[in-house]
Amino acid sequence: MRCFVVSQHLVYMKRIVIFASGSGSNAQQITEFFQDRKDAQVVQILSNKNTAKVLERANNLKISAFSFNRSAFYDTDQVLNLIKSTQPDLIVLAGFLWLFPQNIIEAYPGKIINIHPALLPAYGGKGMYGANVHKAVVAAGEKESGITIHEVTSEYDKGTILFQAKTQLEPDETPDSLAAKIHELEYEHFPRVIAEILEKQ
Repeated sequence: MRCFVVSQHLVYMKRIVIFASGSGSNAQQITEFFQDRKDAQVVQILSNKNTAKVLERANNLKISAFSFNRSAFYDTDQVLNLIKSTQPDLIVLAGFLWLFPQNIIEAYPGKIINIHPALLPAYGGKGMYGANVHKAVVAAGEKESGITIHEVTSEYDKGTILFQAKTQLEPDETPDSLAAKIHELEYEHFPRVIAEILEKQ
């Protein structure tokens, strides 16, 4: 009797959880980037605002989505347990404005990343997000700005820098025109960098 050994290469699908506070355009870009891939997918989108447009986007994309309040995030393990239920390989902050709690950071060391709309360490810290950053950059007369993807720690924008991309400011640059340039960099690079991080895990 002959015996045949059949080898099968099983591809493990990496799982991504996204946190967002507002519109969720980056969350949508990331979700769509991974939709047709076989190596990773977005499995959950979480928001600290129950009126955030990102929840509507998640519904349209058929992604599980939940909102939570400050108490659930900081005073209990409710959000941590919600994350654990999806067994994520990476947690991605895409326009999420709250400081991440220590219990989640300790549960996923080195597996939580954020994108910041400036070239850290400049223009980071509490209150430096969105339009606030672009107004400060333009007001300072900077010649360039960009995006920074970094690990998340218990301090705003202090984690290890993983990637940066730059754009030049024109003499007549406005906060709105700079915001548009930064969004282009985010859409171009953030999903790709996420994929590269997952490949190295």
